[in-house]
Amino acid sequence: MRRKEKIPSMSHEIVIRYFKEMEIISEGKNFRLVHDDELPSILDALEKFLPHSLKFHQTIKTYLNHRVWQFYFYVSKNWPEQDKAPVFLHFPGCTMTPNNHIYESFGFFCPIDSLECVGMLQTEDVLFNWSVPMYLNYTHVNIVDQMEEFFKTIGRIERIQGEVYLCKDDLDALELGELPSNEVELRPLRMEDVKGIHDLYPASEIESVEVFERLVEVLPGYGIFTIPDDKLAAWMVQSYYGAMFSMQTKPEHRRKGYGIYLAQNLARLVIKRGYKPFVVIRHENEASKSLYKKLGFEKLFDMARIVFTPFQYEDNNKRITNDGQHVNGNTTTHNGVNNHKV
Repeated sequence: MRRKEKIPSMSHEIVIRYFKEMEIISEGKNFRLVHDDELPSILDALEKFLPHSLKFHQTIKTYLNHRVWQFYFYVSKNWPEQDKAPVFLHFPGCTMTPNNHIYESFGFFCPIDSLECVGMLQTEDVLFNWSVPMYLNYTHVNIVDQMEEFFKTIGRIERIQGEVYLCKDDLDALELGELPSNEVELRPLRMEDVKGIHDLYPASEIESVEVFERLVEVLPGYGIFTIPDDKLAAWMVQSYYGAMFSMQTKPEHRRKGYGIYLAQNLARLVIKRGYKPFVVIRHENEASKSLYKKLGFEKLFDMARIVFTPFQYEDNNKRITNDGQHVNGNTTTHNGVNNHKV
C-alpha cells in the first residue's frame, strides 16, 4: 500500500506534480480496493439498496459488461460482515478533471439509513487529500447533505442538484411513435459524430471526448439526421453509469418532437441491454420533466454533485498570484460545472 503524504498548503503546480506521482492505492485507512472477481458480489449487495443505489449499481454493471471507462472500486474494510452497512467508492468519479487524475474525483454510496458511514470519508486520509480540490459526481442528496457538514468547515462548495426519474414501464409497454418528419431519419451514432456531440455537450469540462468515443463504440446511442445532407440535428447516448444522458437538439431543430422520439427509442435499447433507463434532470428543467413523465418515467429522489475547494488551497493560490507568480487557469475552469444540463 502506498500512503499519501499530507501536504498542508498546495499551489496548483504542486497539485499537478503531486497527482502525477501517485499510483493505484490498494488499501486506504477505511477502504480497500475491490478485485474484478468480487464485483458480482458487490452488485448483489447493492441490489438490496435499490433504487437508492441505482447509479452506483449500474456503474459497476456497465463496467463489467462493457468496460466503457477504467474505474477502481473500493469497499469498506468491514464488508462483507452481515451486521455492518457496506460503503462503496469508485475512482474516478467523472472522466475529466483539471489534472485528469484518478483520485481527483469520486463516486460514493452508503445505505440511506446508515448515513453515519459518511464520516468514514472525513477520516480517510490515504485515498483522499482534503487540502486539494475534489469532485463528487451525482450522489443521493441525503448523502451529499451529510458530506457537506464536513466539507463546509474546511472549504467552499459548489453544488448542482437534479432529480432522478426512472422508467417504470416494461419493454412491451414502451410503444414507439412515428418520427415527426420525413425530412429526418433515426440511426445509431457513429464515431465521426463524436466531436460535434462533445463540442455542444454542456458539461464537456467534466466528461472527456474519449468517453464519448467509447460510448459510441460499445454502447451507441441514437441521432436524428437530416435528409439528404446527413447533418446531425439531435442525439442522445447511454452513459457509463447506465443512465440516458446528453439529450441535445440543435436550436434550429427544437420543438419538432425529436426529443421524445429519441428518448422512446433509447429507453427501449437500454432495457434490451439489461439496464434500467433513468435520467437526472435539473430542478428548473420543467420541459424535460414533462417529456419523461409522458414516457412513463417517475421521480425517485434527488441527487447532487459537488465541486469542493479547500479554503487553504484558495488562499495559497491568491498568495502566489499576489506575489506575481503564474497560476494555471485550470484552478477555476471547473466553476463552469454550473452550466451542466442533464
